[in-house]
Amino acid sequence: MNMGTIVGVFGAMAMIITSILLSGNVMSSFIDIPSLALVLIGSYFSLMIAFSLSDSLGVFAAIGLTFKQQVFNNQTIIQKMIAFSEKARREGLLALEDELEDLDDEFMKKGLRLVVDGTDATVVRDLMELELSQMQGRHSFKIKLINMWATLVPGLGMLGTVMGLVGMLRNLDDKASIGPNMALALITTFYGSLFSNVYFIPWANKLMVFDNDEAAMKEMIIEGVLSIQSGDNTRILTLKLLAYLDPVTRRGMEKELLKD
Repeated sequence: MNMGTIVGVFGAMAMIITSILLSGNVMSSFIDIPSLALVLIGSYFSLMIAFSLSDSLGVFAAIGLTFKQQVFNNQTIIQKMIAFSEKARREGLLALEDELEDLDDEFMKKGLRLVVDGTDATVVRDLMELELSQMQGRHSFKIKLINMWATLVPGLGMLGTVMGLVGMLRNLDDKASIGPNMALALITTFYGSLFSNVYFIPWANKLMVFDNDEAAMKEMIIEGVLSIQSGDNTRILTLKLLAYLDPVTRRGMEKELLKD
């Protein structure tokens, strides 16, 4: 589980509730089921207008991804790449064929399979970058789904507020009801701002972070595969791959891999 998402989801809600209570309000003033239904369910139906039914249903799976811990073990990949490089330089590229079946990373396996099969380096790069591009396209679509919902939610909130104000203005003779009706009319705006800014936009951004991390990992693999194919010195390969790590992790691996 992604602890950042879990802590953020519950922590943000806890702070909102705490602020409401500390300001002297009561929670019941901020709970209105029809307003909540208009904002969430109404905006979701609007999402179906913007996308297909299957795509709209897929938005929940996309949000679910933000609760999962994404593991991109770049350090292990670098160590495997270095081991492959050393073996290829000693025994030739064909010697890597026996190692491929044990690889867990399908992207690396495909790239090295192309290399072992003697595919031209330009073709290898083009095929691997095409797969990377298609992956990012799929990720981008999921992010777009959530961002669209984040855009629709405040709009439905404002619509609910307008609906409430219309009802209030039609009953101005009852002055005692103006205050409560005004408060109720503003609840939908509150819900719209809450779900858009506290949840949907951050969820979309987290998926964007995951996409950037995975893309960087795959770019590193492409660089490593092509370096192995070209027969680069293992030290040169190591320096290329370490460039993809953050400074702290990079310094630690440099001490381990570049001792001499």
